[in-house]
Amino acid sequence: MMTKDGPPPYGFVPPQSAPPSYAQAVGGVPPSSPFTPQQPVLTGAQIVTTVVPIGPQSTHMICPSCHAEVNTKTTTSPGMIAYVSGFLIALFGCWLGCCLIPCCIDECMDVHHTCPHCKAYLGRHRR
Repeated sequence: MMTKDGPPPYGFVPPQSAPPSYAQAVGGVPPSSPFTPQQPVLTGAQIVTTVVPIGPQSTHMICPSCHAEVNTKTTTSPGMIAYVSGFLIALFGCWLGCCLIPCCIDECMDVHHTCPHCKAYLGRHRR
């Protein structure tokens, strides 16, 4: 049997306790939940929406306003590239009407999509 008769030997280092936690070492308040709702969160049927990419042609989609399945109605209007290129053409001396040519080219037009059923604006395809 081992007995302890006297002081510990020279060079004896007592075992250290566990280091303090971060909150104890730094101080301050412990972290809390970032969001605590005041009203209970209702769980029910979830609505899943998908983003339909719109392009230069009519797009088949479900209208978010009237929830009808439609092919979008498209209209065109001159886009930023038409105005910038027309300005550059006029700047280089072709101002008698040549500067209006970009406003007639389909590749310079923005395409606006609307619902043919409820006439809701659905988006724009920029060029």
